[in-house]
Amino acid sequence: MRNTADEKILELADKMQKDMVKMRRDIHRHPETGWTEFRTASLVAEKLTELGYDVRTGSEAINEDYMMGRPSENVLAEAAKRAVAQGAAAEWVKKMKGGMTGVIGTMVFSQDGPTVALRFDMDANDVLETTEEGHRPYEEGFSSVNDKAMHACGHDGHTTVGLAVAAILAALRADLNGKIKLIFQPAEEGVRGAKAMVENGDVDDVDYVLGAHFGFKMKKTGSIACNVKGFLATSKYDAQFTGMPAHAGAAPEEGRNALLAAACAALNLHAISRHSAGASRINVGTLNAGSGRNVIGDKALIQFETRGANSEINNYMENEALRVLKAAADMYDVKVDIKKMGGAAGADNSQNLAQYIKNKADSLGIFDNVVTDCAFGASEDFSYFMEKVQKNGGEGAYMMVGADLAAGHHDSHFDFDEKALGYSAKILAVCAAGLLQKKDL
Repeated sequence: MRNTADEKILELADKMQKDMVKMRRDIHRHPETGWTEFRTASLVAEKLTELGYDVRTGSEAINEDYMMGRPSENVLAEAAKRAVAQGAAAEWVKKMKGGMTGVIGTMVFSQDGPTVALRFDMDANDVLETTEEGHRPYEEGFSSVNDKAMHACGHDGHTTVGLAVAAILAALRADLNGKIKLIFQPAEEGVRGAKAMVENGDVDDVDYVLGAHFGFKMKKTGSIACNVKGFLATSKYDAQFTGMPAHAGAAPEEGRNALLAAACAALNLHAISRHSAGASRINVGTLNAGSGRNVIGDKALIQFETRGANSEINNYMENEALRVLKAAADMYDVKVDIKKMGGAAGADNSQNLAQYIKNKADSLGIFDNVVTDCAFGASEDFSYFMEKVQKNGGEGAYMMVGADLAAGHHDSHFDFDEKALGYSAKILAVCAAGLLQKKDL
């Protein structure tokens, strides 16, 4: 049964629906990939400031030492310039120099109460959006204007929902206790961004952390999964082998074959023994090598990933993979430069908090289908936030909010039912407000 605060939240969210659609479409039209979210992050920082939040960004929100898969300085500079040309406030963009585009909005309601964090991801995909007939964003004029970037995973909706929740909680501030932290994360795609925020201490004081995503297993608007389980830990790597070129016919002995070293590594990476304690996976996704038919291959690049049912299993796979790479390089007398490009922890929801979400979803009476357990079976770097909070004695949970989809995630035809914006804003705001009122947990 709904309480008075929940009724007020539902009313506020309904009034925001048109504005949420407008905001989502603006962000969709201006997608920015990981670590280049200057316009999106500036928009977030501006809105949070207007609502009365204390806003931190740049080096105040990101630990630069833990940024993974960051683009080159030239790419970042061009992205920042483009963001300003597309309406971003130059003073905010300046604070985010180097791609440190994370934003944290904090509001203290009282000294007596928990610290609750909500995380929203902002980045787009490296996808060229379709211009085919029937694609709603194209037909209605809000498809991507940025080349080879598209919101094909719903993060435009997540950011929009985050700002709506910010407005709702600010409107309820007189009735809340404790502190809210709204975390707008860059570079979720490729699981690159969360680690740099966690290592900055952004959730060290958090008692409860919540995350959400549109779609995936919940493909119907009006449905929700309250206990998303089975986050796979993962690590993403690039391994660059460098040898010595030589004429393959006249002087092959003078060469150092990086191509063969990489091929050897690729085969033996897949030969790593699996772990008995749970699922363990590895995949070499690309192998690019050599320079010519008659040249000893002096360069090669492997891009691969490991996964594990938990962080311990993934660490095993990761360490074995690094050992294989170094051994292959030694075998062929070449150099190997290994760079970590992304990663996520293995995690599961805190059962108490997941049950709380379900109780709230049931009591609101707005969902057609409330699912208790949902197996994720993939990786999402929200797990870093959840793992950190849980290690500190707090609780974390992740939910999936249903949405009718035009195509699968990361597809150039992706689009989602914008009614889902309201459902997501309502459940997240209701859950956060309940925790901050100290009445439900």
